[in-house]
Amino acid sequence: MSRAKAVICLSGGMDSTVCAALAAREYDCYGLHFSYGQRTQERELQAARAVAKTVGLRELMELKTELFRRIGGSALTDAAIAVPDAGSDGVALAGAPAEIPVTYVPFRNAHFLSAAVSWAEVLGAEKVFIGAVEQDSSGYPDCRPAYYEAFNALIRQGTKEGRIVVETPLIAMRKHEIVTLGVELDAPLHVSWSCYTGETEACGVCESCDLRLNAFAMAGRTDPLPYAPEGGAKFHRNAL
Repeated sequence: MSRAKAVICLSGGMDSTVCAALAAREYDCYGLHFSYGQRTQERELQAARAVAKTVGLRELMELKTELFRRIGGSALTDAAIAVPDAGSDGVALAGAPAEIPVTYVPFRNAHFLSAAVSWAEVLGAEKVFIGAVEQDSSGYPDCRPAYYEAFNALIRQGTKEGRIVVETPLIAMRKHEIVTLGVELDAPLHVSWSCYTGETEACGVCESCDLRLNAFAMAGRTDPLPYAPEGGAKFHRNAL
């Protein structure tokens, strides 16, 4: 029997990888990946391709936009803004509340979701999955439940049949719970990529690495990614 279709916003990061593995259990999934001028653009694309292949997505649509690099305003896309270490300049350490950090990319997820919903209409898919997480996250405003409630209201008004729904199955989970779920699903966490700056080795000190390393440590698991020797040592990756 044919299964229902779903579109997955696939960054190649840990959360989107687990989200893709979860969705693929019930849907024929089509992945959507954006290269938007982020510092680790090529490494994230490599991760997304590997995740798509391992999870068994029907197709991975690779899109590229220069918008975010041209407007700047984020440490991920603007070379003039340094990526801070976790715990500095208002950037949260894992589990700590934070102000919106300089790594926030202005209204980024709306662009990703708009493309995903457009493709879902053409495919006849009624679900769009995104691995947004509010708990243990960087405090980005486009990772809050209210954001997706509003976006779903927009979809109901702005699509032909109004039946497409954005699903955020991880949004209320803690990061270590996502790691545990990923292991249970046999999600390919070993090919995912989370670092904001490194492309061969993860730096281990940016907020994204900090959140990931802490999550693996709390879950009692070893993070399979290669880290710079000085990065992430406090989490005893190899001792878990």
